[in-house]
Amino acid sequence: MPDKYKRDIRAEEFNNTIQPANNTDLSRNADAAIYSDKLLLLESEIQKIIVGQEQVIRELIIAFAAGGHVLLEGVPGIAKTLLVKTLSDCTGCTHTRLQFTPDLLPADITGTKIYRFEKSAFETVKGPVFSNIVLADEINRAPPKVQSALLEAMQEKQVTIQGDSHPLSLPFFVLATQNPIESEGTYPLPEAQTDRFMLKILMDYPSKDEEVQIIQRFTGQEQLATRTILDTHDILNIQAAIRAIYCHSLVETYAAEMIDATRHPETYGLTLKDYIAFGASPRASISLIVCAKAKALLEKRPYVIPDDIREMAYPVLRHRILLNYEAEADGIQTEDIIDEILSRVKIP
Repeated sequence: MPDKYKRDIRAEEFNNTIQPANNTDLSRNADAAIYSDKLLLLESEIQKIIVGQEQVIRELIIAFAAGGHVLLEGVPGIAKTLLVKTLSDCTGCTHTRLQFTPDLLPADITGTKIYRFEKSAFETVKGPVFSNIVLADEINRAPPKVQSALLEAMQEKQVTIQGDSHPLSLPFFVLATQNPIESEGTYPLPEAQTDRFMLKILMDYPSKDEEVQIIQRFTGQEQLATRTILDTHDILNIQAAIRAIYCHSLVETYAAEMIDATRHPETYGLTLKDYIAFGASPRASISLIVCAKAKALLEKRPYVIPDDIREMAYPVLRHRILLNYEAEADGIQTEDIIDEILSRVKIP
């Protein structure tokens, strides 16, 4: 386990107190056991195409299973788009790729109404957002009015076109990518939209050995293919099963204290408190618990442990803690704030 995930010495004793009184494994819940196996099979199927990136794939599956959206950040050419396409192929979901550019219009995403002369009436033409999986490629290259076209879809699972609301097909999953090394011609995402992403996942370069595997896998004669592991019905059932995972009130309090530490850092003795401009919203605490439940299901546990909360804290909080200019001047990153929160907020 990485050092940043190391627990308080009392954690093992605490874990023994947060388990439900009965049903301490998935063997008594046949449906949950099947869903766990399917998620693990989905993970291995994606890895047939994507080399390495194990943590990225797992966090992507956790968000997908939990019913949230993902902001994926990484340099060009490291298979961000391929990862989303592979997820679509393995789940039997409809998939749309939207290339965000400065000249894109909101109607290019949501759709519009057109007048049909032969019918003497207006007809709604639905846009590409009406898909199960929407890849918003390089989302920060479009202006704010275009970025905001996804707000209603991400939160309310519906789209309003000229006054008429249209429900989206479920499951609905937005994965937006952005390039961290370019700032020219980009528009930073507004906080209101950033907060609607359940996780922000960082995708880094592969290792040297993984690079060799990539070369061999994509320059040889073998045709890479995946199987459909889940259908839309399975995904909706999994999302419902995750909500039923047991979470002790002490674990919920622990998660709430972590979020509260981003808003009132002085209460928890954070030395980096002067670098925080704004803390995380209540969406962060909801995302933290739901993702912890999804992780528990993936690991064949019917209950959440503090380690689930700690490990999911990074992708849940890294885009929700806003730093001030002083932090940028001193080279303080959001990860540093999360590190200190994990070290200061004690397991009860």
